[in-house]
Amino acid sequence: MMIRTVLAVTALAIGVTAVAAQSDPIAARKALMKANGDQAKIAGAMVRGEAPFDLAKAKAALAAFQEAGEKSPPLYPDNAKTGGETAALPKIWEDKTDFNAKLAKFAADAKAAHGSVTDLDSFKAAMGNIGKQCGGCHELYRQKKT
Repeated sequence: MMIRTVLAVTALAIGVTAVAAQSDPIAARKALMKANGDQAKIAGAMVRGEAPFDLAKAKAALAAFQEAGEKSPPLYPDNAKTGGETAALPKIWEDKTDFNAKLAKFAADAKAAHGSVTDLDSFKAAMGNIGKQCGGCHELYRQKKT
């Protein structure tokens, strides 16, 4: 039951993101990244031993990461550099090729992990790599919170 709820919430967030993307790409990317962050919290709790490992939740998180990587690039059009309390740095538009490549790698690695994760140890290994990618992209392309 919990797995269905997690998947339903993720699907709803993604659906809202798709609608918002058409009218407000900043709101859409914030919603997508919030959903991504929510899944990262679930995954992180399992990795740190704060929550029991649940393969279905782990795979749901990986699927959400893949989707975030795939759906993010069009949410950064040239007309959405500012406004909406965005934390996106101008460097995204200065080096769009690198930014999009990082998102594509994030999505590809999450997809590969989704197919290979079978237990806590394999999930920890996958999340180590995925977590480094999140941090690396945020370091370059996201304004630090104050």
